[in-house]
Amino acid sequence: MERVQFEQEQMLDELKDLVEKGIFTPQETKEIVKRRTAFETVLVRRVAKKADYIRYVTYEMTLEELRKKRIERLKIDTRPPTISSYSIVRRQFHIFERGLKKFKDDVGLWIQYIELAKKEGARSLVGRICARAIHLHPSTPSLYILAAEHELSTSQSPSAARVLLQRGIRLNKQSVDMWREWVRMELSFIEGLRRRWEVLGIQKGTISTGGRRSGKEKDHEEVSNDADRDTGLSSLDGGEGQSARLHIMKGAIVKTVITAAAEALPKLSLFSALKEVIENHPSPDELKKEALGHLFTVLRECMGMEAGAVNMLAWRHLE
Repeated sequence: MERVQFEQEQMLDELKDLVEKGIFTPQETKEIVKRRTAFETVLVRRVAKKADYIRYVTYEMTLEELRKKRIERLKIDTRPPTISSYSIVRRQFHIFERGLKKFKDDVGLWIQYIELAKKEGARSLVGRICARAIHLHPSTPSLYILAAEHELSTSQSPSAARVLLQRGIRLNKQSVDMWREWVRMELSFIEGLRRRWEVLGIQKGTISTGGRRSGKEKDHEEVSNDADRDTGLSSLDGGEGQSARLHIMKGAIVKTVITAAAEALPKLSLFSALKEVIENHPSPDELKKEALGHLFTVLRECMGMEAGAVNMLAWRHLE
C-alpha cells in the first residue's frame, strides 16, 4: 500500500490548486481522491489487467474534460499556468507508462498512448513513444505509419517521414498499408510544395539563381532550398537542379515508389489500394493522370493477362 500512499501525496498540491482556483469544490476533490485511491488499490493489490489501466486513464480524461468545461463556463483566468493546468494530463501519461511496463507487447496500448499524446499536443513525447514502440514492435506497419504522419504533419519533415517509411518497408515488404502510405506521403509532399509555390507566385521550375535578387526572389530560393533538402537535390545546381524539381512535381518520386511497390508485392490488392489513394488525393489532375498512367503501365507489366488486372485496366477506360 506504500505505492497508493505515495500517489495520494503526489496529488495534494494539484487538488489544492484546483480548489483555490474555484474549479472544484473541497467536497469534489475528496471524491477525486477516493476514486483515484480505488484505482491505485486495484493496480497494487492484485495482478493488474490492461482494462484496469484503461479504466483509470479514462476517468482522468473525463476529469480533464470537466476541468476545461468548468474553466470555460465560469470564465476562470488560468494565467499564469499552475500545477493544475497540466497535472491531470501528466497523470494520464503516467498511467500509460505504468501500464506499458506490464503490457509492453500490447501494440494497441502503445497506439492509444500515441493518440493521447497527439491529442494533447505533446509533440516531442509523440516522437519518443513512436521510437520506443517501433523498437519493440518492428514488424507492426501501423506504428511506422503513425510515426511518419507525425514527422510530416507536426515536425514538417518529409525526409524524416520518408526514412521511417523506408525502414518500415524493409521489414514489412508485404504490407499494402505501408506502400499506400508512402505513395500518399509523396503526393502530400508535392501538393504542399505546389501550394507554397503558388502562394509565393513561383512557377514550376523557374527558381532564379545568381545576380542581385529581390526579397521575393529570396523567398523563392528559400522555398526551393527547403524542397531540395527534403528530396536530396541540394547537391544539384543550375539547370540540372531545376529540371529535377520539375520531374518531382510531375510525380517522379511517386512513380518510383509505385514501381518498387509492384516489384515487392505484385498483387491486385496493392494496385487497387494505390489507385484509390491517387484518385482520392487532392492533387492536380495533371499529376493524377501521370501517376495513374504509370500505375496501369506497371500493372500491365507485372500481372499481364490475369483476370483481375484485365478487369481493372478495362474499367480504367470506362471511367
